[in-house]
This record gives sequence, structure tokens and C-alpha cells, in this order.
Amino acid sequence: MEEVENKSIIKKAIIVTILEFALTIIMLFILSLLLSNTSLEEKVITPAIIGISAFSVMIGGFILSKNVKSKGIVIGMVLGIIYMVILYLFTSIINMNFSLTLKSLAMIGVGIFGGAVGGIVGVNIK
Repeated sequence: MEEVENKSIIKKAIIVTILEFALTIIMLFILSLLLSNTSLEEKVITPAIIGISAFSVMIGGFILSKNVKSKGIVIGMVLGIIYMVILYLFTSIINMNFSLTLKSLAMIGVGIFGGAVGGIVGVNIK
């Protein structure tokens, strides 16, 4: 019985991760529109990307933990790690640079924290 539950959670986690990336893409598209059509300066790009990533993971952690109904902080953190690892690998392949910088470590930390917050909120909202 527990094995069936674990497979169900993994399936839900994959779906939620896809949703997280879809949300990220939509918000990055909106950011690009704002950058090209307003006087918004380019120095906001990095903080905006970090915020968008954290928000997406927080929403994902919320959705998954609300659905699973237990272990919200763990589920949110694991979802944050999965999201950030995929994002890191994708950007590293695109940039052809697999180094861990302070910025990438901060992104990973923010993602894990965002997922944990979303997971806690998702489990505790009735």
C-alpha cells in the first residue's frame, strides 16, 4: 500500500514540477515585456529571476503538500531541490559552464526555502 502511495506522490511531484516551470516561463515572459516596454532597468533582472523562481517553487510546494496532506516542509524542500537541480543543469548546459557560484548557491537556497514555506502553508490550510 505504501509503495502505491509513494508512486502516486512521485507522479504528482513530476506534474507539479512541470507546472512550476510553466509558471516560471510565463512570469519570465512578463518580465521581458516589462523590460522591453518600460523604463525598468536591467539591474532588476537577477533579483527578479530569483524572486520568480522562489515564487514558483513556493506555489509548487503549496500545491503538492496540500494534495498529499502531510510532511509539508519535507515535500516542499524536496520539490525545491528538484526544481533547482533541473534549473541549474539546464542553465549550465546552455551557458556551457558548470561552476557553482555564490549566485547559484543563493538560488538553490532560495528555492529550497520557498518550497519549504509553500509546503508548510499547503499542509496547514484547510
